Amino acid sequence: MGKESPLLEVKQLQTHIKTANGIVKAVNGIDLTVYAGETLGIVGESGCGKSITSLSMMGLLPKPMAYIESGRIVFGGRDITQLSEKEMRKLRGNEISMIFQEPMTSLNPVFTIGQQLSEPLKQHTRLSKKEIRYKIIEMLKSVGIPRAEQIIDEYPHQLSGGMRQRAMISLAMLCEPKLLIADEPTTALDVTIQAQILQLMKEIKQQKRMSILLITHDLGVVAEMCDRVVVMYAGQVVENADVRTIFHLPKHPYTRGLLASMPNANERKGELKSIPGSVPRPDELPQGCTFAPRCPQVIDRCLEERPPLLSLPHQSCRCWLYVREHQEVAAHAT
Repeated sequence: MGKESPLLEVKQLQTHIKTANGIVKAVNGIDLTVYAGETLGIVGESGCGKSITSLSMMGLLPKPMAYIESGRIVFGGRDITQLSEKEMRKLRGNEISMIFQEPMTSLNPVFTIGQQLSEPLKQHTRLSKKEIRYKIIEMLKSVGIPRAEQIIDEYPHQLSGGMRQRAMISLAMLCEPKLLIADEPTTALDVTIQAQILQLMKEIKQQKRMSILLITHDLGVVAEMCDRVVVMYAGQVVENADVRTIFHLPKHPYTRGLLASMPNANERKGELKSIPGSVPRPDELPQGCTFAPRCPQVIDRCLEERPPLLSLPHQSCRCWLYVREHQEVAAHAT
């Protein structure tokens, strides 16, 4: 898969936010790549910069408070950070779509489901009113919404959370985007509905050969959905590998902590482990490694110097513990 050119490439993205205390580096130089037809997971706790990354890609940052300071976001060969708002609107909903985590706030309460779903089709296609209505009904049926012919004329408050989220997926899928960004798409839903929504996203992805960028803090969702995983902490990528490596051979102490805090069906007894402390605020980052204050394997160097992202045999990892391994890889490459 890695041989073809990527659909999306984020290079050294820096997104800053203006606050009362000065400028905060919410996203601090991240790199990631998504290939056609694959699902890339971005994982991390709240406050690590996942959602700001996705809003940067969609051109939906709340300006002028938040802005891309530097870096490139290349989609389909074009650097979309250089596009005008008009050009971005053409791209959004058509080639790149996004599902937000809370369907109630994403759908407008004063318009019917049909009115809201018809908007991208009016903008991006030349279909007649009748054709648009037919296409929306078919789309609602394909995401498992019963009574689609009636629901198209109903308002968001008349639908359950799961149905609203299906309507949001329909909205994101209508123009058959090449890339779907899903930001915590199942957080607000109960477990059975969550499983159905994930299954639905998988099926649509296979039918359309679409790429998905899935943002989540839930490693169970990652195991179910993703081909590759990027682990983020305090605005940076700390580990990057295929999904199997992340689960079977995690290197970074933060990734290990996240995995250890997952409930295990075989270990009913005993307490769930958790990582002590919390993600530091972007304006209060420590001098050395950002994870050092919470890390069980901290060494002196971690407190003084921030580690780079090191290339290892199966993954990249931002940790001083793997310097020797990285040097061996580099020696083999030359």
